[in-house]
Amino acid sequence: MTLLALFDAAQFFGWFVDNANYWFVFIFMVIESSFIPFPSEVIVPPAAYLACSNAGAGSDMNVIGVTLIATLGALVGAFINYYLALWIGRPVVYKFADSRLGHACLIDRAKVDKAEAYFDKHGAVSTFVGRLIPAIRQLISIPAGISRMNVVKFAIFTSLGALVWNSILAALGYWLAQTVEPAQLFDKVEEYNRYLTWAGYALALLCLAYILWNAFKPRKN
Repeated sequence: MTLLALFDAAQFFGWFVDNANYWFVFIFMVIESSFIPFPSEVIVPPAAYLACSNAGAGSDMNVIGVTLIATLGALVGAFINYYLALWIGRPVVYKFADSRLGHACLIDRAKVDKAEAYFDKHGAVSTFVGRLIPAIRQLISIPAGISRMNVVKFAIFTSLGALVWNSILAALGYWLAQTVEPAQLFDKVEEYNRYLTWAGYALALLCLAYILWNAFKPRKN
């Protein structure tokens, strides 16, 4: 469940298509990447669609700009989680996860445990791979902040992971701009959302396979 599920997804989607610009892409991607659950799938694909179709002929957006602005928003949102975790500390993070307010924000101890265990297992590179995994994407910044990960390294790995994911979403918007009419856009994004989720898992598995291979391959003397 996400924040979008609390109100009419189609209504929001229609509003965003009618009002999309770089500022809204940035703001909603900050929200998506912070502790407030909000799907990037309803932001980047329609923005890229408008940038590449006749429906967005009056827009000054382009697909590269959408991708970069979305990535910047994702980084800012990730920094919110990082610094909240850094300043508040682990005990308070877990206390919040166990609270009614935490549950209202769709955060619980199991999700924080999952994100922290993932970070402990895979190290700093998890901030890259984690950006590609649903349910981990927003929360991976919390253990990075708790563990006081180097902020420059955090920014680099987070930006790269967000760039890969947003490029996938923008590519979907570009492809839909060539194949569907605006009235069909919401239904098509909903249809492909499941495939995007599996694509995220597949990319993450490929990255993890490479990391493990690199870690355990025979070393030359």
